[in-house]
Amino acid sequence: MVDPRATNEDLTAKARIRNAAMDLYAQYGAERVSLRAVAAEAGVTLGLVQHHFKTKAGLEAAVDQLIVDYFAHAVASVPVAGTTAEVAAARDEAVRRMLAANPAVVNYVRRAVLEPSETRIELLESLVELTRKEVVGLREAGVASTDRRESTQVVSVLIRQLGELLLAPLVEAVWEQVAGPGETERPRLSITVHD
Repeated sequence: MVDPRATNEDLTAKARIRNAAMDLYAQYGAERVSLRAVAAEAGVTLGLVQHHFKTKAGLEAAVDQLIVDYFAHAVASVPVAGTTAEVAAARDEAVRRMLAANPAVVNYVRRAVLEPSETRIELLESLVELTRKEVVGLREAGVASTDRRESTQVVSVLIRQLGELLLAPLVEAVWEQVAGPGETERPRLSITVHD
């Protein structure tokens, strides 16, 4: 899978700034991180951050696009071959692997989706649009059902791919409260959406 973030050696100053912002936003929340803090983390001047992104909103939009790119690359890494269930499972697994390999993406998405504001809803809208395009493409390719409503399929995909990510802290907290001595195998979360 192509890494939309790449490595610092391969990056332009603009990409390093965006990556530093994602890391800081994931850790502290975008509203708590200044452009000056992003500049310091990226090892650049505040003026360079403003040159590339103009405003904090411009930088947040670039980070949102990076997150969408992570999801798009994960899904695109799976060939559209096999049954509907096989393709869906393979795509869900590709997203799961991508998220496991990128904790900052997980934390960023959690913050953006669970702490939404008028200015932070764009990420969810972008993920919905990406998923809608994927569903439409699979329907046109004859891989996804056209008997189910497209809207239900979009919700189903997003719940399967994001549900575990969003609910994992709750599962972990509950497990810590109820696990008996010697119980180390945590339950696995499984989510299903029905029409």
